[in-house]
Amino acid sequence: MHPLFLFLSFVALLSALGVVFAKNPVHSVLFLILTFFTLSGHYLLLNAQFLAAVNIIVYAGAIMVLFLFVIMFLNLNVDTEPHKPAMAKIAAAVAGGSLLLILVAALKDIVPTGVAAGTPFNSQIGMVDQLGLKLYTDFLLPFELASVLFLIAMVGAVMLGKREAGERNF
Repeated sequence: MHPLFLFLSFVALLSALGVVFAKNPVHSVLFLILTFFTLSGHYLLLNAQFLAAVNIIVYAGAIMVLFLFVIMFLNLNVDTEPHKPAMAKIAAAVAGGSLLLILVAALKDIVPTGVAAGTPFNSQIGMVDQLGLKLYTDFLLPFELASVLFLIAMVGAVMLGKREAGERNF
């Protein structure tokens, strides 16, 4: 295995654990940003430069700014959080463990155990021109349907956000 892959995987796992176990929500968001950067490193190792750039711009940039804004807006701190009883913590651990057990049982037959035949390596597979060619030829109809769906969602958001004179919203 490539040493950079092992390093990125190790950092990704540690930062993902930091997201879950961080006491401060801002630290949790910062760990999530680090996780996104390590996943972008994995995309670069897979020769998917466009996906790595989009991951950094969209997720590590825009979505994390939104998460951080919501956390700051809610002003979460330990004093306002209600104390959870021990029974709720035990129930959460049992529910999480049973979910893990179900996932492992459902996915155990999916992973092939034999050696797969190798396919020839195409160095142009993750490039933007190949992605655009595939998107606008083979997947033109789903692409256009998604764009129409986004247009409908934007019109709906504008209509919901539009206020009439004298109208109160909640």
